[in-house]
Amino acid sequence: MHRGKGMKFVGDSRVPAVRKPNIPKDYSEYPGKTEAFWPNFLLKEWLVGAVFLIGYLCLTVAHPSPLERIADPTDTGYIPLPDWYFLFLYQLLKYSYASGPYNVIGAFIIPGLAFGGLMLAPFLDRSTKRRPTQRPLATGFMLLALAATVFLTWQAVAHHDWKKAEEQGKIVAEVDVDKNSDGYKLFKQNGCINCHGENLQGAVGPSLVDTGLKPEEIAKIAKNGKPPGMPPGQFKGTDEELKKLSEFIANLKSK
Repeated sequence: MHRGKGMKFVGDSRVPAVRKPNIPKDYSEYPGKTEAFWPNFLLKEWLVGAVFLIGYLCLTVAHPSPLERIADPTDTGYIPLPDWYFLFLYQLLKYSYASGPYNVIGAFIIPGLAFGGLMLAPFLDRSTKRRPTQRPLATGFMLLALAATVFLTWQAVAHHDWKKAEEQGKIVAEVDVDKNSDGYKLFKQNGCINCHGENLQGAVGPSLVDTGLKPEEIAKIAKNGKPPGMPPGQFKGTDEELKKLSEFIANLKSK
């Protein structure tokens, strides 16, 4: 453009002789490269969203959320497990340097430093490059955080006793337990309550409601144990007391 072409002097300023509005070209001038926002683009977005929504709804119908028995805060033998996105923090609290007397380190200090580091990211890495190889600091921190999260999540899943947790979480039918009966008193005196719960609904040990066992079979288990969880010699009473206890347990039926 030559000097002064298309311009005219207005006082000491130079302005274009013909003003053109700052309007972008119509999308039709770029065939195959763009399209109308309404309705073409939005229709495609809605269709994709509908497919994912229907798929998600089908998944929830086919695999409903697992329900467990009513929470019992007195059950110290229950094995808790948080949602999958908290598993890495849950696993962190299992290590000796982040649990017990050092629980503050695992619960606050380490997560605080990790997530607080995100606030420092714009100041630590101010590069304008886009390739990961040209931004070693940001790439290194990202890979370290990803590796730590994946490893801790995998450790939490691998070391969780899924079978025992499933057994503990089973919904047990309600049963009326006569806590004034001789059988219940023997159940409590012999320490059975520690493993099978106050209402015999199960805790560390299995539920004793609706066992389907005969009194003789229950007496045999109480005396000789049942591997792998129940060792022999747990019952310390007489044969007459053992008979009362076994009949009490055998008659426990859910509503």
